[in-house]
Amino acid sequence: MQQPVRSLLLVDDEPYILPALVALLKNEFKVYTANSADAAEQAFEQHAIDIVLTDQNMPRRTGIELLESVRERSPHTIRLLMTGYAELEDAVAAINRGQVYYYLLKPWRTEDLLQILRNASERFELERSNDRLVMELRNLNRELEQRVADRTRELEAAYTQLEQRSRELERLALTDQLTGLFNRRAMEGLAMAELKRHARYDNPLSIGVIDVDNFKQINTDHLITGGDAVLRGIARILSGSVREVVDSIGRLGGEEFLVIARETNEEGAVTLAERIRSTVEHTPIEYKGHQISVTVSIGVSVADSGIPATYADMNEVAAAALQQAKQAGKNCCVVRSVHTAPTAPPLESSTSA
Repeated sequence: MQQPVRSLLLVDDEPYILPALVALLKNEFKVYTANSADAAEQAFEQHAIDIVLTDQNMPRRTGIELLESVRERSPHTIRLLMTGYAELEDAVAAINRGQVYYYLLKPWRTEDLLQILRNASERFELERSNDRLVMELRNLNRELEQRVADRTRELEAAYTQLEQRSRELERLALTDQLTGLFNRRAMEGLAMAELKRHARYDNPLSIGVIDVDNFKQINTDHLITGGDAVLRGIARILSGSVREVVDSIGRLGGEEFLVIARETNEEGAVTLAERIRSTVEHTPIEYKGHQISVTVSIGVSVADSGIPATYADMNEVAAAALQQAKQAGKNCCVVRSVHTAPTAPPLESSTSA
């Protein structure tokens, strides 16, 4: 591809020099002329100058002073200096102050001058190409940084969603869908953790099994949807009857629920079980305009301080206590201590079921 024609500013105060240079260079460059440093600066204001070739010795301001000004106002312009004097100091000053590309001596050889200016034109094109490449690289870097930032935000958002989804799945895995309480898996995990805590810190622990009395009859009278409504109602009542933070309540399945009472001895277990039983008995459940009266039987196992116990032990004692409550007529509570004899006869409710 043909190189574009570069603009060239010739600056010299000798009137015969400029026409000769113009005639020599006009076929390869777009030539502008100036007979002084001031006129040269006006040319820079009017035109985009790619290369400037100036004489050193001019009135008022030297060529070095002009090139120093050009370097500040148009740093991309290729700067050349010509003079009829070959003093070393001038060359050093030209390099240090004007940062010239080349230093020519008068009189010049035509072939040398043409080749120097052609080289200057190539250098200008190389520097402009380099500037364009640097700009493109900066743009690409900014674009890449923006893409990385956008992708990072997308990944962070996806990770947040994944964490939320994982927590939701974990919650669902530990939640009974019908009642919203902890499910069997969650309650058994809590019970195992509390038993370890009981063994380590020597605190009493109580675990109670709650069974809805005559639930089959409720399903018969109100169908399965009515039975589900009763279970949801029981879940609400139980959640309001236990102690916040201290107790945990969950559904084992069917019409059975489990309560874990931390730091609760036999006396506390009796109080808690009776409060649950009494609250259920006196809180009818609304369903399709009807009030369904419900009672529960409760069997509680207690591991007192210093009494080792496993979940199997606690569960077996609680199941036996629940069976005793059922056999005693339902709607009552039985509390037993692990590895001890059964407690006094079951607590009877004021109403038989």
